[in-house]
Amino acid sequence: MPFDTELTRRLGIRIPVVIIDEGIKVVETAGNSPGPVIAQLKAAGITVLHKCTTIRHAKAAVKLGADFLSIDGFECGGHVGEHDITNFILLSRARQELNVPFIASGGFADGQGLAAALCLGACGVNMGTRFLCTVEAPIHHNIKEQIVKAQETDTALVLRRWKNTTRLYRNKVTEQALKIERESKTGDFAEVAPYVSGKRGREVFINGDPE
Repeated sequence: MPFDTELTRRLGIRIPVVIIDEGIKVVETAGNSPGPVIAQLKAAGITVLHKCTTIRHAKAAVKLGADFLSIDGFECGGHVGEHDITNFILLSRARQELNVPFIASGGFADGQGLAAALCLGACGVNMGTRFLCTVEAPIHHNIKEQIVKAQETDTALVLRRWKNTTRLYRNKVTEQALKIERESKTGDFAEVAPYVSGKRGREVFINGDPE
């Protein structure tokens, strides 16, 4: 079960308690200030994986008690961090600097990518988008087809202005969000928020409209 520690803090949600009560054994954390959450999970005997986009953050997570790490390169979907470090560089640095196991995340979709990650020192790969296209994935078939047809140029980076850079599929809504980001006179996040809400993203998987 993955969850964002920053979101947990902001909303005051007691997710760790629910996780412990449900007997979940492995949890992936992400976001800022995971220390209190990691401590709570570890005290309950849960194995903690923490997602990092820099080696500095990875080392900090290890000091806080993370058992192993997800090293996310700039290629990943969703939150890519603010340093634009690709997997080829980041995984090599992780191999040199870290003393705990790590998996590679971002841009992996086949056996060749797995082989490359293993050569760079990872213990495995983390795939997200690739599994959306499987028969078992409970999302609309139109979206699966859209993913399969997509090219490597069909994503866009949004929210960089607010230091929350996110890689999204490039569609009409993404273009509108980018236009607001470029042209906003105030820089108020509220202007772009309706275009990047999680609720809107969930609706895509249900109604099958890629726009």
